[in-house]
Amino acid sequence: MCGRFVQNSPFETLQQNFNIRTTDSDIIPNYNVAPTQEILTIIKHDNENTLDELHWGLVPFWAKHISIGSRMINARAETVASKPSFRNAFKKRRCLIPADGFYEWKGEKGNKQPYYVSVPSDEPFAFAGLWETWTDKESDEESVYKSCTIITTAASDSISEIHHRMPVILNPDFYEKWLNAEIQDPKELEIILKDGVIHDMKFYPVSTFVNSVKNNDPNCIKPIDENL
Repeated sequence: MCGRFVQNSPFETLQQNFNIRTTDSDIIPNYNVAPTQEILTIIKHDNENTLDELHWGLVPFWAKHISIGSRMINARAETVASKPSFRNAFKKRRCLIPADGFYEWKGEKGNKQPYYVSVPSDEPFAFAGLWETWTDKESDEESVYKSCTIITTAASDSISEIHHRMPVILNPDFYEKWLNAEIQDPKELEIILKDGVIHDMKFYPVSTFVNSVKNNDPNCIKPIDENL
């Protein structure tokens, strides 16, 4: 699964890497992104890639309450096309979730070592994501809640020693195809999740400082020596 990650690239870098045209979002470095927080998400609007802020944890349009989102931070690539919570968004509402790295923990409960995982180039990359809009029909103001989820898959050989799952990290050549809402054939989309992904990753141990979501600064990704 993916339960924490990093978004710390400036807008200029995101704009260049993901062909973003517009944004109304505040770009604030986040070294410890946690579930239910608002995160930067790339969605295609009017044929342009826009940078939006959505809550991490997908809330299906039919949900009774947004609290379900805390259990929907990830969607498994193996079942995303058939699960009622995700299948509609999988066909019609796909997004890119830019990231600079993510965290995984290895070890026994109570003594787990956190690791920071990124691509070898240290460039920002994109998780394959889904998004959804939920409306509180019981509210007088009919408030709208926008949310998203990260698709996960079996870990590649490059990081399987620290965890058996990893986020689906798309190859840049597949960004536009993933965002294209006109592509709705589940089989075609599943091919992207299989063949259009990056497998080569690198990782290093970081301090348990990252364990607390209250800690949010560059110390979260500072390497430590495992032998100390």
